[in-house]
Amino acid sequence: MKELTIILEPTIKPVYLRIASAIRAAISNGQLKPNENLPSARRLAEQFEVNRHTVMAALQELIAQGWLESAERKGYQVAKFLPVEQSLDQSTKLAAQKSFIWKINNQLSFNASCKPAHEHRYNFSGGMPDISLFPFKEFKQCLSQSLARPKIEDFTYGKKEGTTDFLEQVGLYLRRVRSITNKKLIAVNGTQEALYLISQVLLKPGDCVAVESLGYRPAWQAFRTTGAKLVAMQQNSEGIDVQHLEKLISGRTVKLIYLTPLHQYPTTITLPLDKRMQIYALAAKYNVAIVEDDYDHEFHFNSQPLAPMAADDPQGLVIYLASFSKIMFPGCRIGCMAVDESLFTAMINYRSVINHKSNPLIQEAIAYWMKEGGFERHLRKMTKLYQRRRDFLIQQLKEYQNKGFELNYHIPAGGMAIWLDVGRSAKALEEFATTQGIFLQTEHQFHLEQENNQDRFIRLGFAGMSSEMLTEGLRIIFDFIRKR
Repeated sequence: MKELTIILEPTIKPVYLRIASAIRAAISNGQLKPNENLPSARRLAEQFEVNRHTVMAALQELIAQGWLESAERKGYQVAKFLPVEQSLDQSTKLAAQKSFIWKINNQLSFNASCKPAHEHRYNFSGGMPDISLFPFKEFKQCLSQSLARPKIEDFTYGKKEGTTDFLEQVGLYLRRVRSITNKKLIAVNGTQEALYLISQVLLKPGDCVAVESLGYRPAWQAFRTTGAKLVAMQQNSEGIDVQHLEKLISGRTVKLIYLTPLHQYPTTITLPLDKRMQIYALAAKYNVAIVEDDYDHEFHFNSQPLAPMAADDPQGLVIYLASFSKIMFPGCRIGCMAVDESLFTAMINYRSVINHKSNPLIQEAIAYWMKEGGFERHLRKMTKLYQRRRDFLIQQLKEYQNKGFELNYHIPAGGMAIWLDVGRSAKALEEFATTQGIFLQTEHQFHLEQENNQDRFIRLGFAGMSSEMLTEGLRIIFDFIRKR
């Protein structure tokens, strides 16, 4: 193999040291092995578009440092024995890398051995919409429409933030329905991609992220990939304990606050307006960014939902996340991130490294669906249905209470799940449910600090199943509880 692809760091000067540094890095990370030949100086000069003497100077520098050797008729090759300092460091680095990879795998594999939720007969997953009721035929027409009149510029590598029509329609929706203005929008492949982007752009190893003590584990995983540390915000019956949050922020290098304020995940509690204002004031005081994950804003039943924190963000601290997964289906993998203009370019640039842009075809189809009114029709229909299913679930729970079961819960104002205290081992119930084809999320899965696990709560999703399926699944669950 005579080719060698390496990346030059433009900030290093002069040029010959820039080339030397890139080759040294290629040797350090194993891209080049001991005794392996380098391309000729002439080939490298052509590759880097520099004078051959510049390349020769770089190679001579590496020979002097002990990284390369030169032999007659063999050209330049990596030294058989690398510099002592590097050799000593290599095992340490390898051990550190293995340790880091093990930690990340351990964090990312939580419950990975369990059968996926959709493979269970009774799926009580808290964020699962009823996909069977999605208007696939109507949406197929939207896809056809986007192909019949394609905007060629949106199907190129340009417009990294999203297609023109998609951003226009989503921006209109966020402005009219959620009062969000003065934000730059970026189409993302679901909320998880947005969380990863935010982590990589805003965090570095050692930074702290304040998260809800009972919270959304995939977000924690994204933050941890940067080497950031998670600190738990205490929660009470009204959501976040603001006084405790201030202690966390004032005593640590907290760079980010992650919140699910409308329907807290997993407890479903709505964070009151006064607490939102207090949290924002703290963030402004200590210059901390807020990630507002508004994962199911659309499904709010009893009243008009509180406007997102991003709607009143004079200092540009709030990064707002919204997803189409709950409205459409999880596999659509499309969402939106609304950021302050100061963050926009950094987010776009980093996003280009891992994933150039979101699928323009699905963006255009959604834009057409929104423009023609199908989006709102489907949303109204599903909101009414999910409210009926919530009410049906509450009715079922009351009947079990009348039969002597000790159950505690609050009726959520919206969302797709209920947080239920069953008064006994939730983990044992989860293990039993799995054997009965029931997917159930229980308290231990949501604690940042497992020592706080009371092993009493389960999260019952009601949106994705019919009344008949809900009834039968609950019967199996409560038959087990009765026997315990």
